[in-house]
Amino acid sequence: MDAQVKEFLDKVASRNPHEPEFLQAVQEVAETIIPFIEETPKYKKTRILERMVEPERVVMFRVPWLNDQGDVEVNRGFRVQMNSAIGPYKGGLRFHPSVNLSILKFLAFEQVFKNSLTGLPMGGGKGGSDFDPKGKSDSEIMKFCQSFMTELYRHVGADIDVPAGDIGVGGREVGFLFGQYKRIKGEFTGVLTGKGISWGGSAIRPEATGYGVVYFAEDMLATRGETLQGKTVLVSGSGNVAQYTVERCIQAGAKVVTLSDSEGFIYDPAGIDNAKLAYLMDLKNEQRGRIKEYADKYNCEFFAGERPWKIKGDIAFPNATQNELDEEDARTLVRNGCICVAEGANMPSTPDAIHVFTEAKILYAPGKASNAGGVAVSGLEMSQNSLRISWSRNEVNSRLRDIMKEIHSICVKYGTEKDGYINYEKGANIGGFVKVADAMLAQGVV
Repeated sequence: MDAQVKEFLDKVASRNPHEPEFLQAVQEVAETIIPFIEETPKYKKTRILERMVEPERVVMFRVPWLNDQGDVEVNRGFRVQMNSAIGPYKGGLRFHPSVNLSILKFLAFEQVFKNSLTGLPMGGGKGGSDFDPKGKSDSEIMKFCQSFMTELYRHVGADIDVPAGDIGVGGREVGFLFGQYKRIKGEFTGVLTGKGISWGGSAIRPEATGYGVVYFAEDMLATRGETLQGKTVLVSGSGNVAQYTVERCIQAGAKVVTLSDSEGFIYDPAGIDNAKLAYLMDLKNEQRGRIKEYADKYNCEFFAGERPWKIKGDIAFPNATQNELDEEDARTLVRNGCICVAEGANMPSTPDAIHVFTEAKILYAPGKASNAGGVAVSGLEMSQNSLRISWSRNEVNSRLRDIMKEIHSICVKYGTEKDGYINYEKGANIGGFVKVADAMLAQGVV
């Protein structure tokens, strides 16, 4: 590791002990950004990166609520407002027992770069709670969301901070959160994205992250004269992002053979078709069931407690959660002939795994670039709310496709190396950094 990078990381680590996910995210960025800063004195002199790794504000609060037995339960709520140099804070809310400050700071830091790459005027933020929605009734989730928003409302607003959904926060939760905000504030504003289409939401928002990651992969493959047609695809996860990744892959003529959840993964060598996908969506979105039920219904293999990366495939979409794909998984993918990895989740590949991909010179896209479709359409939802209009499904999808193509172009611009290999990680980091850094310089030391 470069001495200057190590010195910077040591300093960040000393100020942020016990935050491994955040430090991992900072390291991944610093290793490409610090050499770039050394060649650009205006960024070095004003300590831009040192400022970017410090959140502008962190809010932490208690969330008491009543369960169905009438007992009081208490969770912890957070909002990390990382950077507002190019627009209001923008980023999702995550409800999951693993949520802590380290995870939310890593997500908020990544969000700054991701939002910058979209070209839309959005800063970066992230929030959530250690509340576990799994196994809770609709009534319990409503009570929790109302209590959560009773504190959060004072820190957010259409021109201040616009949260969205993330793991554990879908349309149901956004509806409960928005209803409580509207009740408290007495106003109907675009304070949340991911809303229902009949009350301020945008067409294509549910599909956006999954569609976007596939659009990005298609642009990557095109640089090598390849397409998705006929390719075997591995997908992890089985929630919103995974579902619409599968849908778009089917549309493009690819065969998706895996899906997963926290209990393991299924391998369907015949491929997931539209009928199977419809069953999966009902299973996960309505019945709140487990992926093993898919294996039981379609008589395919279920691998308990495992991840899908040992299956042979051409393209991999890690769409579940952070650090789900390690060095051994990466070596297995490369050995099995995988030519492209595009991240639908945030930081799903460990640093060692990323090194394997870049060393093998396969196509690898970091989540801050490839999964930016979700926040891009959230930004389009903000625009529609401000204008009091609704764009058609085709209009939003066309804008999403253009945004993903532009992000790919930025990555190519800043990531193409001397031998012609496109280092998408480097391109995404530098491309996202420059816009934010220039805005920070223009606004002075604030």
